[in-house]
Amino acid sequence: MVFKNKIKLAAFVGIALSVASLLVHLLLADYSTGDLIRHKVDDFYAVGPKFRNQNLWGPVKSLDTLQPFATPRNSYPGPNGENGFIYAKIFGGFDSIRSAICDLVTIARLLNATLVIPEIQQSLRSKSISTKFKSFSYIYNEEQFIAALSNDVVVVKSLPDDLKDARKQNKLPVVSPRYSTATSYYIGKILPRLKESKAVGLMISYGGCLESILPPNMAEYQRLRCRVAFHALQFRPEILALGNRMVERLRGSGRPYMVFHPGLVRDTLAFHGCAELFQDVHTELIQYRRSKMIEHNFLRENLSVNSMARKRNGSCPIMPEEVGLILRAMGYHPNTIIYLAGSEIFGGQRVLIPLRAMYLNLVDRTSLCSKKELSDLLGPETSLPLDLPQPPPEKSKEQLIKEWKKAGPRPRPLPPPPARPFYRHEKEGWYGWVAETDKEPEPSRMDLRLQAHRLIWDALDYLVSVEADAFIPGFHNDGSGWPDFSSLVMGHRLYQMAYATTYRPDRKTIAELLESIRGHLYHPKRNWTATVREHLNNSLGVEGLTAAAKMLKPRSFISHPLPECSCRLSKPKNIIRDITKGRDGELLYGGEPMCPDWLVNGMVSLKPPTPSQKDDVPEDNELPEDDPVPEGPPESDSGSRSEVSRSSEQDEEMDPDD
Repeated sequence: MVFKNKIKLAAFVGIALSVASLLVHLLLADYSTGDLIRHKVDDFYAVGPKFRNQNLWGPVKSLDTLQPFATPRNSYPGPNGENGFIYAKIFGGFDSIRSAICDLVTIARLLNATLVIPEIQQSLRSKSISTKFKSFSYIYNEEQFIAALSNDVVVVKSLPDDLKDARKQNKLPVVSPRYSTATSYYIGKILPRLKESKAVGLMISYGGCLESILPPNMAEYQRLRCRVAFHALQFRPEILALGNRMVERLRGSGRPYMVFHPGLVRDTLAFHGCAELFQDVHTELIQYRRSKMIEHNFLRENLSVNSMARKRNGSCPIMPEEVGLILRAMGYHPNTIIYLAGSEIFGGQRVLIPLRAMYLNLVDRTSLCSKKELSDLLGPETSLPLDLPQPPPEKSKEQLIKEWKKAGPRPRPLPPPPARPFYRHEKEGWYGWVAETDKEPEPSRMDLRLQAHRLIWDALDYLVSVEADAFIPGFHNDGSGWPDFSSLVMGHRLYQMAYATTYRPDRKTIAELLESIRGHLYHPKRNWTATVREHLNNSLGVEGLTAAAKMLKPRSFISHPLPECSCRLSKPKNIIRDITKGRDGELLYGGEPMCPDWLVNGMVSLKPPTPSQKDDVPEDNELPEDDPVPEGPPESDSGSRSEVSRSSEQDEEMDPDD
């Protein structure tokens, strides 16, 4: 009996040890992996029925002293536009348009000229958009734009009749300034022509026609850029209303939301040689575009490059799957609401599958808005033919016999395979030409209309991104110098609410971290998780902002509008100490806050480039009214990622009153 009791006791002890060993293994596994991120109860605070993690969504305390301040600080004389009129036509997408308009207003103020509402190439009526809209009013509010700049620049909707007739007869000079042109060129070359002809046309192709960093004595012009970008450029009321409804729907559950912009654009991927990231038909499409860039001297590189080496160097975007792994390491719950911004995601939904598997609440404009809400923004549009590729004409019997005789000896031919149905999706869209021809066809009228629609979708995404509780880019500051969507959003958030959670990941560092765990991406060690958190948390605050200033500001001022549009570095004697207000109580100038010490020390090293560092602008830079725009800055070392098909989309008209 005693022997049996000893056996039972030994069995019980064995089972107990086994359970204890299992618990220890589970605890060690939990500790060594970053799958389960635990937080203290004190780190959460209630938001409606849900809970919100203060470490992930809370304000960045080191930046809470930065407040928007774009009003003039010196005595600011009113405009009269007496030197003549400046009219412009802007090529490019949403980001290029927004940057170019800010530069145009600054140039008009610099030359004391009257600015005609600029024309947007993508939204001219020749693109088959609704006749309800003119060019500028397709996405922006004209009346708001004119009223908001009334104290800065005289803005009119069209040229006077006499100058309009002279323009149609090609009697007015039309200039195509290069990207980031110096102010001295406009004062020395454009101003005399403006006074002589009373009107000068500008054709802007690269997203900006004025240098980003201006001399210190031109700080008021930098603040003017901020007033244009963040106050005057308001979307038309219908876009604003729908964008606000989208934000309300995202926050309807009482939880915060994050915006992720992948930045997967075909031109950008081709410019940087990131074709091998896809390994399918998209690789061929990227390589075709890259070959055209090389052919047109936009790019001075080989067609085939090592995409993996480019990615390790930080030249390629962080893929959606990798962003999901980073967010998991940061501790974002799988139920986090993530809004997917970007009207073009090259690679389609396939590249988003891993991210959707990790974060179920991945939404975009199509899941937040009904088809009617989206179609109402487009206005009444006439139906267009689908422009589907036509099958080759059938050969006559005589032609078949002739080809048969020329073919030479052969085995007895097999009967032809049965005909299969001709599916519409196989030929419709930008990829339908790959299987049939080696040359990309010219864009159809439907393609041009869809390009115009993309401006509206980008406008909605921009509104949602600026108001987001957190923002993370997949590809920003790509090194080419041209503006991009993510950088503009980050600049707007920095101006409007610098304390908001805006991640600024370094792609080279992220690539190194991901490469170190390539064999077990979904089960990283805890030290790897801690390293990712440290990097992204540092990018939120002073360290990330200082690094962004050195990389972004020399290329695009409105992507990093500090300190000119937030605070002052010092107190010069010529700055008026008193606060001056207008009739309605609005602040005209004065009363600006002092910058924090870290910003003072970090911005001193940022100076405007010396003349030897700038591209020389040729004196004879005129173009006939209807000639194609030069496609890319010839002096650029790395070329341009502007669309190589732009010349085929050139319109004969430039007047929005056509």
